Amino acid sequence: MAKPLVAIVGRPNVGKSMLFNKLVGARLSIVEDTPGVTRDRLYAEAEWRSRKFDLVDTGGIEPGTDSEILSFMREQAEIAIQNATVIIFVCDIKTGLTASDQEVANMLLRSGKPVVLAVNKMDQVGATNPDIYEFYNLGLGDPIAVSSVHGHGTGELLDACFEYFPEAGEDEEEDDVIRVAVIGKPNVGKSSLVNRILGEQRVIVSDMAGTTRDAVDSYFENEKGKYILIDTAGMRKKAKVDDRIEKFSVLRATMAIERSDVCLIMIDAQEGVTEQDTKVAGLAHEAGKACIIVVNKWDAIEKDGKTMDRMREDVRRDLSYMTYAPIVFISALTGQRVERLFELINYVNDQASLRITTGMLNSVLADATARVQPPTDKGRRLKIYYMTQVGIKPPHFVIFCNDYQLFHFSYRRYLENQIRSTFGLEGTPVVLSIRQKGDKEG
Repeated sequence: MAKPLVAIVGRPNVGKSMLFNKLVGARLSIVEDTPGVTRDRLYAEAEWRSRKFDLVDTGGIEPGTDSEILSFMREQAEIAIQNATVIIFVCDIKTGLTASDQEVANMLLRSGKPVVLAVNKMDQVGATNPDIYEFYNLGLGDPIAVSSVHGHGTGELLDACFEYFPEAGEDEEEDDVIRVAVIGKPNVGKSSLVNRILGEQRVIVSDMAGTTRDAVDSYFENEKGKYILIDTAGMRKKAKVDDRIEKFSVLRATMAIERSDVCLIMIDAQEGVTEQDTKVAGLAHEAGKACIIVVNKWDAIEKDGKTMDRMREDVRRDLSYMTYAPIVFISALTGQRVERLFELINYVNDQASLRITTGMLNSVLADATARVQPPTDKGRRLKIYYMTQVGIKPPHFVIFCNDYQLFHFSYRRYLENQIRSTFGLEGTPVVLSIRQKGDKEG
């Protein structure tokens, strides 16, 4: 059974993101006093009275708005409302009841979903501000006084939501869900790919760079498996990251990589690998994530018989530290080869989770050292005693030797290649730690 979904809606600047963060207990949503900062729906898991539920923070609903981004945000909020179990409608005691609040309330009433009315910024403790009573005019029942800054009233608010949760069933185990982060520079087609996969306007897609600011999670299931797609804000060059919101976005993308099992590194076929792409890919590589290089907008390229081979060579040259990552050529616009991604995602995720017995590793090691002698230095020869695997995601091997200073980088790379050629390990980085007798790490 899926978890209940609680959507937080309201017009811009009533404190939805701050309330979201207070309920989740972590600073997940960008909080700034610029209207329109939360552009997409942002999900997080929360727990109340031993029940886990998903909370979604939406962009502010501006009824009858002209601005392209604001009308996008309104659509996003509407999708969140359709999928919600219960809706928290946030109003602001400081501005009082506005015509926009009334319009949003009418929209919520039309949706037929249960609505809990929260009047925010009730920061004073003690006597209730009598202005709260005007919110009864919305026709949504008793308003609950909350302060997202101090956390007052949040327990009462969650209790009211809890009343609408369906009976607790056996919650699904999420162990078999693969978390996939879609990363890349702005405007490379990340959101278009996520929308193509989900078949709904899940993420704002617009040709304004930097439209997706938050990392957004979408659960998705097909015959190949269960996935959570994390669409990240496009990462810009540092020089262009001057406003604080963009800095948050780079941080968020990094956090999204950390939370993922597999990273899809998207590259624009028309631009090829840029310096920015190498930085983005480097983050995923350093985090030890299974990776697939996804060359998007392939439909826009004029091709002859060798175009794909040439592009593949260029990518391999420019991302030389990621020779293990498979490359796939797609078009998020037409859907070309998008289906193939799932086989690859499953494959690289399995490869990153591979466990190899110590016996098998040591027979590969014996074979490798017999073929290429370990290096010597001033008459001392490197002796390799044995090798064992200590971790997965990424596969992590420890090699014990007599002196790690004799362990040349080139020999380490040779052994890594031997392991890869025997066991595959495609799509995943490999970590080799060298230790010498006395357990000193190199």
